[in-house]
Amino acid sequence: MIAKYIGRRVEIIYQGADGRLSQRVVRVLGVRDGVVRAFCEASGAPRTFRIDSILACVPVRRRSA
Repeated sequence: MIAKYIGRRVEIIYQGADGRLSQRVVRVLGVRDGVVRAFCEASGAPRTFRIDSILACVPVRRRSA
């Protein structure tokens, strides 16, 4: 599902290894072997997310001027 958003900004909700839920806006860089590589806007750094931990994913619409 998320592979179709490579190169785009998406908002994801995921469950971390500790069970906590988190919501982030990321730019999807790639998807491989069940892992999403992305640039996280909140932390300003690259991150990886396991696909099976992503609970929801929606594209971020551009704001109109």
